[in-house]
Amino acid sequence: MDINETIKDLVAEQQALDNVVAQLDDQMWTTPTSSDRWNVADQIGHLTYFDNAASLAITDPDKFRSSVDDLIASAVNGSEASDDFTLGQYRSLTPESLLATWREGRENLASAASTLDNESRVIWYGPSMGSNSFLTARLMEVWAHGQDIIDAVGGDRPDTERLRHIAHLGAITRQWSYLNRRLEIPEDEVYVSLAGPDDQIWTWGPSDAMDSVEGFAKDFCLVVTQRRHLGDTELKVEGDLAKEWMELAQAFAGPPTDGPAKRSN
Repeated sequence: MDINETIKDLVAEQQALDNVVAQLDDQMWTTPTSSDRWNVADQIGHLTYFDNAASLAITDPDKFRSSVDDLIASAVNGSEASDDFTLGQYRSLTPESLLATWREGRENLASAASTLDNESRVIWYGPSMGSNSFLTARLMEVWAHGQDIIDAVGGDRPDTERLRHIAHLGAITRQWSYLNRRLEIPEDEVYVSLAGPDDQIWTWGPSDAMDSVEGFAKDFCLVVTQRRHLGDTELKVEGDLAKEWMELAQAFAGPPTDGPAKRSN
């Protein structure tokens, strides 16, 4: 996909979440979410911090590297210290001010992203990323953290073809999900066939693979972003390798984490 299309979809995904949180009263911004220690405001603060970090990575790589060192140093003192580093400045804001700050950061990111082309690479936390993958990861982040907010307070965020970005990221990070846990990467492939919101069919991998994952794109996205347990979706998973992958899937960077426990019986 052309990077300009990815930028357009990222901006649209951010606005879709904005449409939800802009309707919340001050009390609802304090609603706890499924993320440990984080309420709705913290979710937006998290997105704001990393949108600003993404802008910095594009416009001033040296300054971004310094910020990474500072973040790593804070993490040494535990998750609460890391939260203080990334969220402290936003926790002092009113919901109105936080929303305005998030919007400003989004505009800065869109402006910075407009300087990239399809061949650009951007430094980040770990190896540098191709520009399209970098912005797709930002789209995945706003969608996933937006899901945390919607699960906590409700709201209408219609499913769109933008889910394909997240599904693609989930499909191509299968190997990462193993590497991140220092597990041996299986040799056999898995076929993924997903139905988009307008009945499009999106596929990855060889159709004759012994193992497969089929179902709704949203369900797949919820699993690979660790927002739902596989058992709480309608995904049809065939084969031990496919099941194993779906149980440890992680489409985002960072240390290995486990998805949520099963909700339904």
